[in-house]
Amino acid sequence: MREPVRIIPLGGLGEVGKNMTVFESGGDLVLIDAGLTFPRAEMHGIDLVLPDFSYVADRADRLDEACQIILALWTQDRTTFTGKHYQLADAVAVPKPVQRPHPPIWIGGTGRRRTLRLAAQCADVWNSPGGSPDEVAELSAVLDQRCAEAGRDPGQVRRSVQVRVPTAHRDLIALADGYRAVGVTEILLLLVGEDPVGQARQVAELLPDLRALG
Repeated sequence: MREPVRIIPLGGLGEVGKNMTVFESGGDLVLIDAGLTFPRAEMHGIDLVLPDFSYVADRADRLDEACQIILALWTQDRTTFTGKHYQLADAVAVPKPVQRPHPPIWIGGTGRRRTLRLAAQCADVWNSPGGSPDEVAELSAVLDQRCAEAGRDPGQVRRSVQVRVPTAHRDLIALADGYRAVGVTEILLLLVGEDPVGQARQVAELLPDLRALG
């Protein structure tokens, strides 16, 4: 009988917000994820045991509160927060992030009612987990609506997309151009297959053409 691998949170949300600044290096991103995308157990021959799985059903609510708390920790001297899921009392997070007003926050997802609304309120970058240029454009238009409802300029939220690198690597140029045409400014390339190193080399050869797209 195998011993399960136990995944235990390393601290409360206040500690998460504070420790995120440790990983900041003046570069671009902090990604806050509402879901759970652990590898399937059979893939690695292990069991994944969480101490509390009850939050999965209301992860969007938790993500909403988490964004408010982390932004407050990054920008305020002391943070007090009383929510349904998280409570902080006069919490201090120092040092503050190097970037001002705070590191860019990326929020990924396609949920029209909650995720895109939260991205409109809190995100510096919205990330679409795939989809064709037309599909991303349609979701981006929904995000524009959510920004208007939140009183925020849609231009303040950059658009990005995840792309699984196609087998025919030259097809990536046309795909990237399609995303550029609908307002995507960042593409996250996901290397898949049995030879990710070789795939990365082939994609690297396309970088001049990708940069030329603007």
